[in-house]
Amino acid sequence: MSGHSKWATIKRTKGAADAKRASLFTKLARSITVAAKEKGGDPETNFSLRLAIEKAKSANMPKDNIERAIKRGTGEIQGEEIEEIFYEGFGPGGTALIIKALTDNRNRTSQSMKHLLSKYGGSLGGPNSVMWQFEQKGVIRLGSDKLADKNPEELELTIIDLGAQDIKKESDYWVIYTKVEDLQKVNKGIEDLGLEVEYADLEYIAKEKIKVSPEIKEKNQKLFGALDEDEDVDDYYTNLQE
Repeated sequence: MSGHSKWATIKRTKGAADAKRASLFTKLARSITVAAKEKGGDPETNFSLRLAIEKAKSANMPKDNIERAIKRGTGEIQGEEIEEIFYEGFGPGGTALIIKALTDNRNRTSQSMKHLLSKYGGSLGGPNSVMWQFEQKGVIRLGSDKLADKNPEELELTIIDLGAQDIKKESDYWVIYTKVEDLQKVNKGIEDLGLEVEYADLEYIAKEKIKVSPEIKEKNQKLFGALDEDEDVDDYYTNLQE
């Protein structure tokens, strides 16, 4: 869901209290470490690492922290063993929820997710309990203010020609969707046009959004706030309509 992703978390956390900023830095460092471990420590050849570093920089994470996270991933320095786990579940009112965690303790995180969902009126589900309701896509965001001098119709056609599947124009951003395998190609094509990409990553997009009552929506928002603050939660996706 647009609005519930690391990108949104980073935007909300700018200017937040030091404790919340430290929690965000922990999440971002783990993302960098996992990316470096999977495909090496060179962002020029490791697109996932490049994206993780760009998110860290947008959150004003110190350069030393970024470099240490990369070295932990490549094994140059010792560090905690981080693994990626996906949890599926339900938020208040039966909303579907996918939670991506990066953790050094699977049992602790599993218990934490179960407790957190239950506390806010949701529940943890089994494998594929909600995953079938989502589709993984590449998501790129461009700031509308950076496109003011562009012809929107021409630019939209150009981006589609690069391989984009869909473009949605929000108040502050253009949100561009791609196939998973086309994200890197489209992202590079947009940068080659001289445009600044504010965000690019793979997300789980709900095939259908559901509308709920204001009361249920507020309960879901409280759950999202708790997920934002949990150090093990790297990202989450929902089918709740904004």
